[in-house]
Amino acid sequence: MSDLPVALDAMGGDHAPKETVAGALLAAREGVPVVLVGDPERLAAELKAQGGELPIVPAKEVIGMHESATEVRRKRDASINVTVRLVKEGKALAAVSMGHSGATMAAALFILGRVKGIERPAILAELPADTPSGKVHLIDAGANADVRPAHLAAFARMGAAYAEQMSGVENPRVGLLSIGEEASKGNQLVLAAYPLVEKAAENFVGNVEGRDIMSGKADVVVTDGFTGNVVLKLAEGEAKTIFRWIKEALARDLKAKLGALLVKDALKGLAARMDPAEYGAMPLLGVQGAVFIGHGASDRRAVKNAVLRARKLARSDFLHALGA
Repeated sequence: MSDLPVALDAMGGDHAPKETVAGALLAAREGVPVVLVGDPERLAAELKAQGGELPIVPAKEVIGMHESATEVRRKRDASINVTVRLVKEGKALAAVSMGHSGATMAAALFILGRVKGIERPAILAELPADTPSGKVHLIDAGANADVRPAHLAAFARMGAAYAEQMSGVENPRVGLLSIGEEASKGNQLVLAAYPLVEKAAENFVGNVEGRDIMSGKADVVVTDGFTGNVVLKLAEGEAKTIFRWIKEALARDLKAKLGALLVKDALKGLAARMDPAEYGAMPLLGVQGAVFIGHGASDRRAVKNAVLRARKLARSDFLHALGA
């Protein structure tokens, strides 16, 4: 099983197939076998242009970003369907796509199915934070805009299992995102979910406010997909804006430019820590297999890191920990 490749939807993403192929080659050079899925002629031409060789599994169709996720039912030979099907058939360890996120979720659900006891799969995002692992695990980050209290309890269980298996966090602290620390604070969903999450999480630390997401109060923060996606996009946007402000400040005059030379290496390290490409893609938890969903604008580094993380999750004990 460990020698099986990671299946990459090489037609998914704004910069496919150039960046997807480049990322796959980078992963292969680090010892991770990858199989490309998509238009064989375009992929073969791209591999030739980049001077690399990888196996290709043909897929005649692509689900475009403008199309509905339900197209996975009609376009049976779409690249994302073929990619996920390779996992189902035991021909690939994991599936990765930088394409249509809704289509990727739909394909994973239809082809792989849910883990027993998990009604709603969820997307987990890793954000830099002042925790022992250096990150906080936010779940759900966009798969479910509307949820019930029981769904949040399941998210807590999945998030904790992921933090243990993938980030090495022992007995991860789980918090419920709300507008106040007190158990009496929150909307109807949060109030009803509080006792369920408390029961589901072995190390429940109570409510976590937005300002505490990255402060280290919790290793896992649980919320609905609508709120989680807003938090994720806010964090990404704020990081870009702050670094732009820093660059502008350091280029203001000669004195600032001299100071910039002194902090150049430190800023590079900080920028790398906050770069989404470092994580590559986000896992869809709750389906019977390792499936990663990346940003449409992903570059080759993001694709490479997504492939590496997908392989790590597939080879971990995560699904067994969920009772799958």
